[in-house]
Amino acid sequence: MTSDNDQQPEAPVTGSSGRIVVSVDAMGGDQGPAAIVGGMADSAAQNPEIEFILHGPEDLLTGLVAKRPGLAGRCTIRHADGVVTMEDKPAQVMRNGDGTSMWSAIESVRNHEATVAVSCGNTGALMALSVIRLRKLPGVNRPAIACLWPSRNAGGFNVMLDVGADIKAEAQDLLQYALMGASYARNGLGIERPRVGLLNVGTEDHKGGAELKAAQDLLMAATDTGGFDYAGFVEGSDLPSSRVDVIVTDGFTGNIALKTGEGTAKLVAEFLKDALNSGPLSRLGALLAMGSLKQLGQRIDPRRVNGGVFLGLNGTVVKSHGSADATGVSAALKLAFRLAKSGYQERLAARVASAAQAGQDAAALSEQNGISE
Repeated sequence: MTSDNDQQPEAPVTGSSGRIVVSVDAMGGDQGPAAIVGGMADSAAQNPEIEFILHGPEDLLTGLVAKRPGLAGRCTIRHADGVVTMEDKPAQVMRNGDGTSMWSAIESVRNHEATVAVSCGNTGALMALSVIRLRKLPGVNRPAIACLWPSRNAGGFNVMLDVGADIKAEAQDLLQYALMGASYARNGLGIERPRVGLLNVGTEDHKGGAELKAAQDLLMAATDTGGFDYAGFVEGSDLPSSRVDVIVTDGFTGNIALKTGEGTAKLVAEFLKDALNSGPLSRLGALLAMGSLKQLGQRIDPRRVNGGVFLGLNGTVVKSHGSADATGVSAALKLAFRLAKSGYQERLAARVASAAQAGQDAAALSEQNGISE
């Protein structure tokens, strides 16, 4: 069931076969284009409704794709000589990025050849190119990057944003993040009325800076227009909890939280491996508990929740980890497909536009009544 502001979307871009088209940047990842093509092959094997436009050096990619029979007839190669490296500055890429695989991948979304773009490349450059080529949605001041955080919720994840698009966020920006995050949770995770929390140093109302307190007032006033419930301030310990569905914060705090969580998950996995290999009895116990341990490993494996979504643009872009292997790339492609099929982008645009109009109406009413904001 969709709420009033989430109108039925336009159909996603489909290829001649009727499959949903995903634009993929083959270059820029730490593990090279072979890992990207491997992830595409895994995704194609699991999902007959997906096809790809793959961007990069044609000679190299033709050979890699030819080794994957499952991609036959489902992958169009778009030649691009240039590569955006992890060391390239966003401003430099904005000036000289034409001809790179990253630029070409975004252009396919801009030209309505594909519904969503996926890249493992330089995050700053990808955001900069996405903003200048796709442009921001009307009413959005700062785009955000949203990630999925493993949680105790029934669906297994919470949404957190921003996790690195912009280190600053004013109260109005945090409101827009809440609107965008709620729409993502509604259309990407199937949560009809998401619960939104504002990340703070404590849950008490008197804690936090002026921006957070002002943002709290805005969020409480926007629950009807935004189609979400406001759960109040949340702490770091609430990120994986079932208390909320969406956690809103600035990009500086969110990126630190994200990297801390990923590092902690890897450390726990390493500690567990060491403990299970510490002696004969431990190895026997590990053998007996192999099924449960595999299930645990899958739940805490960051590759399986790979993919940050750029929100607030006239098009959908998914940022995969630069170090992603084929498993991680496949997870990012799965997320991209799910968002494309849901019509999330059109619903998000409608939600942000309606909220912006509501804010303008409220401001006009206050002015008519002689009330200064």
